[in-house]
Amino acid sequence: MEAEAEIDRLPIDLLAHIFVRITSFTDLAQASSVCRKWKKGVKQSLASRENLSFAGWKMDDDSTARLVRHAYSLKELDISRSRWGCQISDNGLYQLSLAKCVSNLTSISLWGMTGITDKGVVQLITRANSLQHLNIGGTFITDESLFVIADSCPQLKTIVLWSCRHVTENGLLVLVNKCPKLELINVWGTRVPVDCFIALLTISPALQIKSRLLLNVGNASMAAVL
Repeated sequence: MEAEAEIDRLPIDLLAHIFVRITSFTDLAQASSVCRKWKKGVKQSLASRENLSFAGWKMDDDSTARLVRHAYSLKELDISRSRWGCQISDNGLYQLSLAKCVSNLTSISLWGMTGITDKGVVQLITRANSLQHLNIGGTFITDESLFVIADSCPQLKTIVLWSCRHVTENGLLVLVNKCPKLELINVWGTRVPVDCFIALLTISPALQIKSRLLLNVGNASMAAVL
């Protein structure tokens, strides 16, 4: 009879502790397919993670949602587009919105995800009520997403709208009006006029605004504009 391997004697809690240190999602998938015990260990390791970053990995809707679904303690989620082509669509954002951890997320990055639209962002953000930091720069979202963010994320502190060229003054005004904790907004590369910045700072004088027109607009630099 073949002797049991040493690693097979490890309890699931210890296996999960080892799997937490694995950053390659490909390796985690392979470990999960070894046996039932390892699969359970991988799931348990995901359940304890507070941060997941898919930046640099070639992910799709199903694989991303499958991992996030098991990350019950997740606080920070980064699925930014990388040069390898993270292909997440509106359907993927919908699947993510069904994960139990979404309501506890404090940070989400969807930077450069050109395959998503307002439809997917709205589905995800509607349930992300604890969100404090959001990066949706480099996407094609419009004011429709900003209206939902304003209604759903009262704890929002920072938002990156870099190169979101379909965002207008109306969306920004609603956002700043309804998010009193907002500290920083990045509108670099948008088509928002300087007059809008004055209106935003009238609502929230301490707000820091980053744009291509004025590198850092805030209380101090606003005097020069006026």
